[in-house]
Amino acid sequence: MKIFLDCLPCVLRQILEASRVVTENEEVHENIMIEAVKELSSYKDYSCTPELVQKIHQIVKDHSQVEDPYRVIKEKDMEQAFSVIDKVKEFMDKSDDKLEFSLKAAATGNIMDSALSIDLDLNECFLEELKKPFYINHIDDFKEDLNKSKTVLVVGDNAGEAVFDSVFIQILSESYDVIYAVREKPIINDATVKEASKAGVDKYAKVISSGCSAPGTVIGMCNEEFKDVFYKADMVISKGQGNFEGLSDVDRKIYFILKAKCMKVANILGTPLGEYVLINNNKK
Repeated sequence: MKIFLDCLPCVLRQILEASRVVTENEEVHENIMIEAVKELSSYKDYSCTPELVQKIHQIVKDHSQVEDPYRVIKEKDMEQAFSVIDKVKEFMDKSDDKLEFSLKAAATGNIMDSALSIDLDLNECFLEELKKPFYINHIDDFKEDLNKSKTVLVVGDNAGEAVFDSVFIQILSESYDVIYAVREKPIINDATVKEASKAGVDKYAKVISSGCSAPGTVIGMCNEEFKDVFYKADMVISKGQGNFEGLSDVDRKIYFILKAKCMKVANILGTPLGEYVLINNNKK
């Protein structure tokens, strides 16, 4: 998906946030922002927003010498996720359709996005968000394709979200071989193999690195193992807006599960801002 001009201010705000996370030194903040603005002026050289954002966040790492600026925030996100996961499982056990409920829980975990808010109180909002239905819900197509599948690839998103993904993946693993792909290196609050394992995903799925360190999976930046799994898996499920931005133009059927967090993506999906979707990209 191409980069839209009105996405750039959000990227710039995100970089200022990141610079303040790693240091209180205002001179470092200024140097980061000057270099970031220069890079943003070349946004047309990038294939999609995640690719640009990776480059911009590398500026933060280079100036701060901190390889994982959001480490503490990811830990906090995961702690909050673990604090509500038992309640989520309790609701799921009472649900008429455990699979669909677990999909919605996995989607709702997408609110834990430190790129948008580093002060989220999950306990205040998660259970309310969980009540919202999918605005677009291709669950019938999803179940039909799932019933014909043996191998399912789930492309993960942020670290806190991985805790909720583990519930959904546990259900899948009862009938399917599941592979869970995450980022190669730390980027914003996204999950790496380390966080996926801490979330318990490795109990139910084979966890692999995509080889991509952008905050969204960009096929051209992925390793051969991931690309082999991606194209051979019977079914691919992609989590989060960043992965949608990176994968929406790829030539294969993908089920995207996400919350529309910016107006451009909402318009592309055909939803109001802030709505959740479970969408088959062949039917957009």
